[in-house]
Amino acid sequence: MFFFLVLCRGMQASKSENTKKAEPFYWLTVAKQKTCSEIINEARNVLRTVGTRRPFTPTDGQRKLFGSGSLRGPQNRPPSVFSLHASSFDLAESRPVSGVRLSPLDHKPILITSAKDEDSSVFLPKPPAEAAEVRKVSTARACLCRTTSLGSLFSAKVVLPDQNKIKLDSEEPAMMMNNLGRSNNNYLAEQRLYTPVNDKSRQLICNERISISESEDFMEGTSGKFSFQLTGESDQMKKPGTNPSWPRSSDWKRRVTGLENETRINEWEEEEVFWRIKILPILHELKKIEDNIENLCLACTKLYQALNEGNMLGKQFKRRSELLKILYKLVDVDSDPLCLKLVKIILAMKVDGKNLLSVCKLAFKICRNEKNDYIVQNDRLLDCLLEVLRNEDIHKNNEALLYCMGAIKFMSGNAVLLNEMVNKGAVEMLLQLMKQINNVKENDTYFSNLGHLLVQLTATLRNLADLPPARCQLICSGAASELCVALEQRVNDQDVCTYIVRILSKLSSYNDFCAALADCSRCYTLFLALLNKHQKQQDLVIRIVFILGNLTAKNNQAREQFFKEKESVNTLTSLFQTYYELDLNAQTWYHDREGKGKNHLKHPSEAEDVMIKLIRVLANLSIHPSVGATLAAVHRVVELLVTVLEYKSINDCEELVINAATTINNLSYYQVESSVVQDKKLHIAEMLLKLLMSDNMDGVVEAVRVFGNLSQYHEVCDFIMQKKKPRCLFFCLWSSAQSHSR
Repeated sequence: MFFFLVLCRGMQASKSENTKKAEPFYWLTVAKQKTCSEIINEARNVLRTVGTRRPFTPTDGQRKLFGSGSLRGPQNRPPSVFSLHASSFDLAESRPVSGVRLSPLDHKPILITSAKDEDSSVFLPKPPAEAAEVRKVSTARACLCRTTSLGSLFSAKVVLPDQNKIKLDSEEPAMMMNNLGRSNNNYLAEQRLYTPVNDKSRQLICNERISISESEDFMEGTSGKFSFQLTGESDQMKKPGTNPSWPRSSDWKRRVTGLENETRINEWEEEEVFWRIKILPILHELKKIEDNIENLCLACTKLYQALNEGNMLGKQFKRRSELLKILYKLVDVDSDPLCLKLVKIILAMKVDGKNLLSVCKLAFKICRNEKNDYIVQNDRLLDCLLEVLRNEDIHKNNEALLYCMGAIKFMSGNAVLLNEMVNKGAVEMLLQLMKQINNVKENDTYFSNLGHLLVQLTATLRNLADLPPARCQLICSGAASELCVALEQRVNDQDVCTYIVRILSKLSSYNDFCAALADCSRCYTLFLALLNKHQKQQDLVIRIVFILGNLTAKNNQAREQFFKEKESVNTLTSLFQTYYELDLNAQTWYHDREGKGKNHLKHPSEAEDVMIKLIRVLANLSIHPSVGATLAAVHRVVELLVTVLEYKSINDCEELVINAATTINNLSYYQVESSVVQDKKLHIAEMLLKLLMSDNMDGVVEAVRVFGNLSQYHEVCDFIMQKKKPRCLFFCLWSSAQSHSR
């Protein structure tokens, strides 16, 4: 019935609009006769782009630094498996950073050698039970130290540790000095008690003698001063002997420097109190429960919270070395939950050098196990690793960044952590890191090592490209141009090229990114260079060709620009020939192994998939008027398309055969004298006849479209008439009616 209706519609098209005779009831209403331009436009609408599936990328079964398909040999890449112990860390790098270089004193400190030299009022204060008490004690000591070091009394009242107020009046200097000296003795004795003897770099050796000497004072009518000698001070703070209303510049600078030094000492004193009350009990707890992993984890959590509360995270913490030594020893416990807690604390202490490398390896080792994803998510390890990427230098710490980026790559394999990355701005951060790497030129000594880091980075971006918010960020951040720069610089690194091409393959499926990529003028040259260099690397070639198909699908300017690139068509035909031969060899091997009676595999083979994508590019290019007319005259292009129809049946590979027929249909539209389609019209008609007689309706429709263009040649119509089959006879009548209507 379908064929009958089509035949009737074709016969009606030959009738004149002015016919006055009555028409049979079964004739369809005659439409208004179309103009020549309308007929041409209608014929042009038959030209179609070809769609296809994005190449499938299987997920690696194991989490490794480099995937199973990596071309990097074991000797040319950092290891994915390693052992970590406390000995992997360098204790020498854990020393605290001093804010001021202290100059030696020109006097000899007086050490306490006997109990006689000590004041009888020395007592050992009990640590306060609450944090509020800690702050009170710290404030009192800060005030006391500030007063004694300046040698001047800036306030009328001093709050001592015992909370007693001592009035400083010009009438009672002796009483004030006596009380002040006693309070200082108490504090110094306490300080010696809690200061480790072996930590010479930070131990205060105080001269307990407090003397009153005659000199001028800043206060009105006050005379006398006292000296408070500290080993390790930059200067011995002395009272200037000049009139305070006319201070000399050198004296003023000395006072300012003293203030700065005293401020640092006061901060250290507050740390010491907090260390004894808050930190030391937790460290003692860690030593007692070494065999209980759960309790160790809880203690580490409390330790991190306490350090954060006391503002002791970072490099300026004076007890940093002691703390890190304890943490490094716990690495030998070899528990992933515990090591996760340790990584978080150690990274927060801002380690560098060998220690940064070791802790990043430890994080990598934890994230390599997929079972740890839940605890990694709960402990917010991602924040710590992103902080490392944000702050560390790619030249100095490139290996540490490699394992840090590897850990983040493993996290991106988890859907929850992947969304968390987007929310924390990981996309922009990774693009900034890529820009830094792109600024390193090939002659740089770090260029090769940074290639390993770029593999991890691009693998992470590939996973992020699946999320719509990440795609928007990639487009807005100019990812297309930056990826092209990296691709051009690393054209010899197949691993980097493969990951970048996978990213572009995903993103180019969306029109907005396609437009951004098309604006990169050198992208076509770059893609052609990669195709010529890696012709037989199927996973790389198929994705580049897929990207070219996306670029030329809806952008007429992209079609023209790519076609004008040097050797563009020759590159496509050369690839087609290469994979055609590979497919023939594979088909021969298959028949020899399985027997001729076996059907072909349902899914396209790797070689067939490449040819499908290549034909798609040719079909999309042929829509452009000038490009299509030129391609119709290229012998090699038409011959390869006809070859597909010759050696492939639609049952073998439906998509390949239909795409070839669609491309021939596009090329047959152009009526140019040098058209190869016209020269081979009979041979093409013979090949399409098999498709026309098949049971695949999609194939039949494509064959009919081609015959619609070829039926204007009498040779083709005569060929069809010679075939004494009902479907061929119907088609001959239909094509004749179409020709007559035109």
